[in-house]
Amino acid sequence: MLKKAKAEFGSEEPSEAKGLAQAILESSHQIWLAGLGAFAKAQGGGVKVFETLVKQGEGLEAKTRVAAAQTAEAARGAAKAKAKEMQSMAGDTWDKLEQVFENRVARALGRLGVYSAADVKRLTERVDALSEAVNALLKAQGGKPPRTVGSVRTKVKRASAKRSAKGAAAK
Repeated sequence: MLKKAKAEFGSEEPSEAKGLAQAILESSHQIWLAGLGAFAKAQGGGVKVFETLVKQGEGLEAKTRVAAAQTAEAARGAAKAKAKEMQSMAGDTWDKLEQVFENRVARALGRLGVYSAADVKRLTERVDALSEAVNALLKAQGGKPPRTVGSVRTKVKRASAKRSAKGAAAK
């Protein structure tokens, strides 16, 4: 409408310029009325529009919470898996370190001439086997078997206990 008025203004004479001004004024008035109508319609439907927007916001919020919970759960699961993996790696490392330590201590004790538990066990088994063989030979020859290893150990323990008791009494 404004273009039409400009086109008419450029080609018309001053009396017609008044007509153009009147046309512009009427056009402005119509725009004003359209704005008032839109405002009135927005006021009347404003509450409905507001309620609709609140409902849409609630739906969007619920979807967002579900997505956030799923993401947090996935992150929690990944963190737990990584923690288990790291714990396993640390446990393996400690086991290896412990084995290295035990091997070095065993070698050092071996160099010093200290017998290991396995050495003592083998020697005990040999002594027991030899004791049984000697007892069998003595029985076969008709002699009295000597004291067994178990009775010798008991006598050694008793003698050690007596010495400890005497040492404690002297102090």
